[in-house]
Amino acid sequence: MTHRSKSTLFLIEQLIVIAVFAICAVACISILTAAYFNANDSKATSHAILKAESAAEVFKATGGDVFLAADILGGVAELGGIGHFGDVYLTIYYDSSWQNTIVSNASYILTIDASASMHTTSSSLNFAVMSGSVRIERITGEELVFFPVITRRGMEVESHG
Repeated sequence: MTHRSKSTLFLIEQLIVIAVFAICAVACISILTAAYFNANDSKATSHAILKAESAAEVFKATGGDVFLAADILGGVAELGGIGHFGDVYLTIYYDSSWQNTIVSNASYILTIDASASMHTTSSSLNFAVMSGSVRIERITGEELVFFPVITRRGMEVESHG
């Protein structure tokens, strides 16, 4: 009888060890899964920031000319009040590898919305202030990056006096 009870205790001990091991394995798998998704989100955010900064620099370098920026960046610029911010907007679609693509293959959307206003300074210099925003979002609508961009284009005018 003693022999049987020792083997029963050994079996119960082994079942407890297996249960503890299974609980630890589930915890490790959930931690690794969360880390994987966090790394992918961080990677997407990093790419989005780089693309948005590049687009903002092109927007500023072109003096706020969204059509010229579209030619440089490979996007489509359109007129109209449809954009989030202003009168003209540029849209670029990216696939999951952050390469330019068409809308049906897109995973991410970069949008530059722009609006112009004219200002005159005391030195008879007119300049157009191009203000806008750069936004990158997932195709699902989740915003990754958003920031304002301001540039100006100056032009001399004749002095009357």
